[in-house]
Amino acid sequence: MPLSDDEQKILSQIEQQLHESDPGLANEVATTTVYSHAARNIKWSILGFIIGLTVIVLTLSMSFWLAFAGFAIMLAAALYFEQNMRRLGKAGMDQLSMRVGSGGLRNGNSDRNPFLRRFRPENPDN
Repeated sequence: MPLSDDEQKILSQIEQQLHESDPGLANEVATTTVYSHAARNIKWSILGFIIGLTVIVLTLSMSFWLAFAGFAIMLAAALYFEQNMRRLGKAGMDQLSMRVGSGGLRNGNSDRNPFLRRFRPENPDN
């Protein structure tokens, strides 16, 4: 249901007041999406996984327990990654791929993919 003219005017006034009173918050609200937090956590979990792997490689010859700590770091990072990927979901991945501009996660290449072409209905009226 579209907004009426009065509602659109009120909304634009609220937006203008927000830009005047707190431009930093207005900019953050404009650029942050529902999926930004999960995407940020995914980046941190990848970094944690790499750190854990590095700890394993560097300490395995010195101490089993330090290498085990590296494994625990890797395991925690992998679980954190999986949890945030579930939060992100397909809609979040599509939105992030459009934001990045790569388009690799969208179905833009479905015409070249024989599997998708096979199961796509040819006549949607049927």
